Amino acid sequence: MTRIALIAHDDEKPEMIDFASDHADYLDDIEIVTTGTTGKRIEAETGVDVERKQSGPLGGDLQIGAEVADESLDGIIFLRDPLTAQPHEPDISALLRICDVHDTPMATTRSSAEYLLTGLALDDGVDLTA
Repeated sequence: MTRIALIAHDDEKPEMIDFASDHADYLDDIEIVTTGTTGKRIEAETGVDVERKQSGPLGGDLQIGAEVADESLDGIIFLRDPLTAQPHEPDISALLRICDVHDTPMATTRSSAEYLLTGLALDDGVDLTA
């Protein structure tokens, strides 16, 4: 079964909620892992079930990185704020490195997230463009 991680910096959480809402039908059919606060909001605002790790400041991004190292994730969508990310928010550099080492795709913008999800859905035999 397809398994992806969803992470968002504070300013990008509304965009992640919108993304999850737009793709709720497909996301309900795959396994989703999230950092704590992002996952809490996704569940509350879209009804999509997720497995929540710790919040970013408490190491949730590291827990997700460990899943990449264990090759148990098919991709990561990390909507980040490249201009005003706060010190308490997850750092993307370690996740990028582990994704590169294990050839795991990571999307960092809404556009690239759409492509990543579409590609994974096609692998599952689902056409999100229909």
